[in-house]
Amino acid sequence: MIEAFKGEKRVHIVDFDINQGNQYITLIQTLANQGGKLPYLRLTGVDDPESVQRPNGGLVMIGLRLEQLAEALKVPFEFHTVASTTSLVSPSMLDCRPGEALIVNFAFQLHHMPDESVSTVNERDQLLRMVKSLNPKLVTVVEQDVNTNTTPFLPRFVEAYNYYSAVYESLDVTLPRESQDRINVERQCLARDIVNVVACEGKERIERYEVAGKWRARMTMAGFMPRVMGPNVVDMIRKLIKEYCDRYTLKEEMSALHFGWEDKSLIFASAWR
Repeated sequence: MIEAFKGEKRVHIVDFDINQGNQYITLIQTLANQGGKLPYLRLTGVDDPESVQRPNGGLVMIGLRLEQLAEALKVPFEFHTVASTTSLVSPSMLDCRPGEALIVNFAFQLHHMPDESVSTVNERDQLLRMVKSLNPKLVTVVEQDVNTNTTPFLPRFVEAYNYYSAVYESLDVTLPRESQDRINVERQCLARDIVNVVACEGKERIERYEVAGKWRARMTMAGFMPRVMGPNVVDMIRKLIKEYCDRYTLKEEMSALHFGWEDKSLIFASAWR
């Protein structure tokens, strides 16, 4: 994302799932360390009251923390929230302005949107087309690399079992089972997701993951073109994950990065324009 700032005086980031905002703490610190004349950064977070990932109290406290950090580091910054369900977000709500480079971030968010297998409205592709109409400089997509969307129960169960077995194996290396952080992750995230994937059908199943190839097709149909990540970025990420365990893997495939455990791809990240 930081590469998209080059040559820009004003940058507007729209994030459909800020979560705890830690990624923007890192971004603001990185900008401050660059020195020189810094671009003006405007961050808009979609505060979906129906999201299972919504922080307690919404995004107000997260925005305040980021504003205080930016002020201390002398990074020109402003924060806004859009209180709306994701499917109802419209261009006017995002307040995109002339002269700004627009960056849109979808991190573990798109799979919550119903697609054509659930609704004729197909909110998943509809959202992508809306974002494309804004002419963004960069769109980032991070998703689980597994199909739990359209498969019947038995193959879906097998897919989920194999996927989450690898996830739990990777956790064993980085977090002891008695670790409170691991307990929180298992109870608040993994357990809920697994139950939803396996036990729910129709609109009640909101954890509808798709493989990287399917997301690539959706992005292409919406009019996006893949953006190749710079070698410096890839090398830095590869170095970071190797510091945890050499059983973690990072592979480049069709302009996307696949993060995995041994021979199992778990998460992929891609950039688009």
